Amino acid sequence: MVIYHLSTECYPVAKVGGLADVVGALPKYQNKIKGIDAKVVMPWYNKSFVYDHEFDIVFDGFIHQGGNMLQVQVLKEKSNVLGFELYMVKIPGLLDRDNPYGYQDENFQFIAFQHGVLHWLSAMNIRPDILHCHDYHTGLVPFMIEYCPEFSFLKGVKTVGTIHNGEYQGMMSWEMARYLPSFDQYKWGLMDWNGLINPLASMIKCANAFTTVSQGYLEELYVSFHGLESLVRDEFSKAYGIINGIDTEVWNPETDPMLDFNFNSKNAVEQKKKGKEKLCKEYGLKPELPLFAFIGRFATEKGADLLPDIVWRSIKQSYGALNIMVLGSGNSYIENKLKEYDYTYTNFALDLGYKEHLSHKIYASADFLLMPSRVEPCGLNQMYSMRYGTVPIVRYTGGLKDTVEDISTGGAGINFTYPGVDDAIHAMNRALMLYNQKNVMENLIHANMNFDFSWEKSAEKYIALYKN
Repeated sequence: MVIYHLSTECYPVAKVGGLADVVGALPKYQNKIKGIDAKVVMPWYNKSFVYDHEFDIVFDGFIHQGGNMLQVQVLKEKSNVLGFELYMVKIPGLLDRDNPYGYQDENFQFIAFQHGVLHWLSAMNIRPDILHCHDYHTGLVPFMIEYCPEFSFLKGVKTVGTIHNGEYQGMMSWEMARYLPSFDQYKWGLMDWNGLINPLASMIKCANAFTTVSQGYLEELYVSFHGLESLVRDEFSKAYGIINGIDTEVWNPETDPMLDFNFNSKNAVEQKKKGKEKLCKEYGLKPELPLFAFIGRFATEKGADLLPDIVWRSIKQSYGALNIMVLGSGNSYIENKLKEYDYTYTNFALDLGYKEHLSHKIYASADFLLMPSRVEPCGLNQMYSMRYGTVPIVRYTGGLKDTVEDISTGGAGINFTYPGVDDAIHAMNRALMLYNQKNVMENLIHANMNFDFSWEKSAEKYIALYKN
C-alpha cells in the first residue's frame, strides 16, 4: 500500500507546531509495518535542512494559476534520512520562502502547492493508494482529484483528511476560484460554506474519511466547530478519532542528545534533579523549589493569555514558594507583560521564541508542566512531559482528557475544568501539596515514564482505516 502524506510542515524540515511532529513521525512508523510505503510531500522552504541534505530534481514542469504560468519543481531527498521518502515542491516566488506561514498571499501559496502536487503525480503517472491530507492547507485535494479534468488520472484515488486544528479553516472569497485548476462548475457547492470557499469544509465533504487527532476532540467538534458543527454531524459516518503518538526514538530521555543528564525510569529522580539544578542556575531560579513550566505559542487557544495573571497570582499567593519558567512567543502584549515579570520576580524566568533544545531540557527538568488550553485537539506537550517524568497540569479538554487522568482517580496528572486563572491556580496549589510528598512524587515520575504514547498503536489504526 502506497500512501502520500501532504502537509505544509514536517519535523525536522520545517516546524511551527504539532502538525510537524505528527507528519515527521507517522509515516516513519507506518513504514515499519509490512507492505506499507508511506511518503511525505511538502513545500520547499529556505531552511537549513535543505542545504544540509542532497536532493534530486525528479520533476520540472509548469502550471497555470489564473493568468500566471508557474514553474513547479519536485525535489526528492536522496538518503531517506527521515525514514521515508521526502518530496519538496518548489515554486519560485510562492514555495521558496523562509517560513510556512505569515504571508499575505497564503491562499495563493496553498492553492499552488495542491495544484503542483497533483500536476506532478498526474504527469508522472503516479497513482497512490491513499492521499492523506493534513489540515486545510491540503483540504481541496479530495475535491480536485474528483472534479478537475486535469487530474482525471487520479480520479478515484482514496483520500483521508486529518483535522489537526479546526480553529483554522482557510476560508477565502470566491474571487479566488479563478486561481484554481478548471473544475466542474456544477460541483462548486462542495467547496462552499456560507458563501466562501472553505477548504476544511471541502475536505470533510469530499474525503473518503476524515480523522481528528483524538476521540475527545472529535466529540467537541460536534458541538463547537466555528460554524461547521452541522457539517461534521452530517458526515459522522466517516469520522474517526485517532490519538497522536510521539516519536519515542526522538523523545527518549535515556538517549536524547539535547539533555545534559540522560536518565531512565530507574535513575530519573536523581538525574532530573541534576538537570533542574543546572537549568535553575542558568536562569537565576531556586532549585530547591518546585519548577512549573509552560512551553508553546502565546495563543488564546493555548490559554497563554492567562499566563501573566497565573504568574503574578501564584507567586504572590504562595509567598514565592515556587519557580515558573515560560518558553514561547507569539503575542506582543503577553510577551511584554511577561518581560516585566521576568524583571520583577526572581522566581520567574522567560525565554522568548521557539528553541527545540531548550524545550527538551525543560521537559526533563521541570516538576510540573502547565497546559491551561481552551482548545487542544490532541496535545503532544503533555506526552513529552510524561515521557520525561514531569507531571502534567492540564485543562480537561480535547486530547488532554484522553491522555491525562487525574491523580484523584488513579491517574498521574492534575486536571482542572474551567479555562481560567482561578482553576489553574487551584490545580497548581494541588501540585504544591504533592511536591512536598516525596514518595508520591517519585511514584508519579515512574508512572508517567511508563505510559505508552508511541506511534506504533496509532500507525496501526491509520493503516486499518486505509484498508477499510
